[in-house]
Amino acid sequence: MKKKLWSGRFKEATHGLVDEFNASISFDCRLFRHDIRGSAAHAAALEKAGVLTGPEAGRITRGLAAVEKEMASGGFAWKAGHEDVHMAVEARLIELIGPLGGKLHTGRSRNDQVALDIRLYLKDEIYGIISLLHGLKKTLVEVASANADCVMPGYTHLQRAQPVLLAHHLLAYYEMFKRDTARLFDALERVDELPLGAGALAGSPYNLDRKLVARLLGFARVTENSIDAVSDRDFTIEFISACAIMMMHISRLSEELILWSSQEFRFVELSDAFSTGSSIMPQKKNPDVCELGRGKTGRIYGNLTAILSVMKALPLAYNKDMQEDKEPLFDTVDTVKAVLRIYPPMLASMRVRKDEMRSACETGFLNATDAADYLVKKGLPFRDAHHVAGRLVAYCIKKGKTLGALELVEWRGFSKLFGPDITKAVSIETSVAARRIHGGTSPANVKKRLKEVMAELKKGGC
Repeated sequence: MKKKLWSGRFKEATHGLVDEFNASISFDCRLFRHDIRGSAAHAAALEKAGVLTGPEAGRITRGLAAVEKEMASGGFAWKAGHEDVHMAVEARLIELIGPLGGKLHTGRSRNDQVALDIRLYLKDEIYGIISLLHGLKKTLVEVASANADCVMPGYTHLQRAQPVLLAHHLLAYYEMFKRDTARLFDALERVDELPLGAGALAGSPYNLDRKLVARLLGFARVTENSIDAVSDRDFTIEFISACAIMMMHISRLSEELILWSSQEFRFVELSDAFSTGSSIMPQKKNPDVCELGRGKTGRIYGNLTAILSVMKALPLAYNKDMQEDKEPLFDTVDTVKAVLRIYPPMLASMRVRKDEMRSACETGFLNATDAADYLVKKGLPFRDAHHVAGRLVAYCIKKGKTLGALELVEWRGFSKLFGPDITKAVSIETSVAARRIHGGTSPANVKKRLKEVMAELKKGGC
């Protein structure tokens, strides 16, 4: 460009290295639609304020539409000399409609303009991510429903603990992602404020109808403090934070799928379409999608740390440091969307090895607590019953037996309270069915909860 739109005060051209270092257009160009939407609404406010005539506002609006069409088609040549998306749009508008395009920036600053663009962008993206999360939750429920009778070991400390239904286990992730959805909706409340009109930091001297602009752009409210409006990036931080928590849930699910698909567990088999092989070992089938999902979680954590670090000591109001807010934000959106797109079909095509899961419940004494509970029902204090069950486990380990394989005489050697019904009492089916408390893993509970979450998903709620 021959001269910059802000170059009036300067006698010397900026150094080429400064132009390159200062430019954000290589990444904020993706905001062009949002920038143009905001500019069109600003033109309407300028017309109402008497800064633009009706015909002038019309020419500007039509010019902006032409710029958007050109940029959307890929026919626009983005140049580092434009500096950022705002200047690129404005410069092209002036080229198309002449000096009138220079009136558009009246009463606004790039400070409130970029704050607006990011908020518009985030509103669109949050709704898109919520929709993708809905798809993931729906798939989890479908897999759980298809395997409603599948029993598996539940774990604590990654040690076999008690038998649970696979559906109950998968619905735990549904609850996690449901909270993630609620967090995103909650974050949207802070995003949904119009900053335009704050100017550089002090507000605008023109009688701009900010509520009109808010209505035109679909914002619920306008910001209340011009300084805060241009210096606030809390909404970006909150969004990335919500995504970091969601990715932590993705990582936990990924880790379990990695373990479950290993030869040591053999609980599930991932489809060939969502697995990769080894360049040297022909037998390998690697869960790369899950490993990348786990790895990309750290990437989102890094983005959150980056934006927090950028903002942590900035004096009010706008500082150029804040240009560093966009790449972590854009990368978070792109990464989260990529993960949420691939996980539903991967889960839907996964084969559940019900027999392997059921067999795993037979070892590891997952029914030891049930033996203790049996004695409690006979009147023995739980702490004493716990001790008896522990001694029984030690005995079984020594004899190479399971609790279910013990003869009644062996049971009674540890407590005379054991009766002929003890074998049934410690069966896997009885153990699972006994957890009828609200939120427990009993088949009746899980069946009821599946119906509830299906209804939730059908309504489109969290």
